[in-house]
Amino acid sequence: MTVRAWAELLRISALFTVPGDALAGAAAVGRRPNSSTALAVGASLCLYEAGMALNDWADRDEDAVDRPHRPIPSGRISPRAALTAAGALTGAGLALAARAGRPALAVATGLAGTVWAYDLRLKHTPAGPAAMAAARGLDLLLGATATGAAPAPRKARAALTAAALLSTHTYAVTAVSRHETQGGSTTAPLAALVAVAGIGGAVVHERKAPARLLLTALTGAYLRTAARPLVHAALNPSPPLTQRAVGSGIRAMIPLQAALAARAGAAGSALAVTGLVPLARALSRKVSPT
Repeated sequence: MTVRAWAELLRISALFTVPGDALAGAAAVGRRPNSSTALAVGASLCLYEAGMALNDWADRDEDAVDRPHRPIPSGRISPRAALTAAGALTGAGLALAARAGRPALAVATGLAGTVWAYDLRLKHTPAGPAAMAAARGLDLLLGATATGAAPAPRKARAALTAAALLSTHTYAVTAVSRHETQGGSTTAPLAALVAVAGIGGAVVHERKAPARLLLTALTGAYLRTAARPLVHAALNPSPPLTQRAVGSGIRAMIPLQAALAARAGAAGSALAVTGLVPLARALSRKVSPT
């Protein structure tokens, strides 16, 4: 029961959406993954899980009303244990980033600060989706900065563009998630649907991508994963369909990351990230990613 409770608190099914950030970042600056990329992945995983634990600690009173089955309000995990885990995971993430170099540590520090600010202050404010979007963008840039020396200006712009596309998707999904317990919003899923379509168009529009067929296939997978549940949530904005749209939006990050890697010409990284899709899908049936 304790293992199950921690798996729910940390939303382990969503963990598979994290490694692709660093791999897409490395691809954007034209570098193959190396040991420093692995450190960036480890740092990202730790900081992501820190955010999950801190989120439930901060929302424990609200969850007692809306989600009494969650680990903290149900009494399966104490608030102190959740907060301690958040602090320990943050420290571990920063330590791993430090081993990848000062630039990586600087980005990881900004990422950690954004995660804590979101969970403790910004989540229920108009700035909430923007903070979450910034966190995802910084996570991709963590992979870009950890992988090697400072990239050329053109490659740096490519990394910023990839981060912006991933951030836009994250913003859209986060905006929808604000309605997942009460439902009732058709505007948020419709706006997210427009954003998803725009992201897909921007990704596949890269005419110089060497892996054109792979890029097209991955972009199609991204659109299929994210778009259909958003249509359903817009037509019937009930809590279950809104939650399903959010869960699918989280899982859609994997084909999006893979498409961004393919867009940069890193077919191997794209395929490696794509291999996480069935794992995320299978685990999400047992542990909700939201």
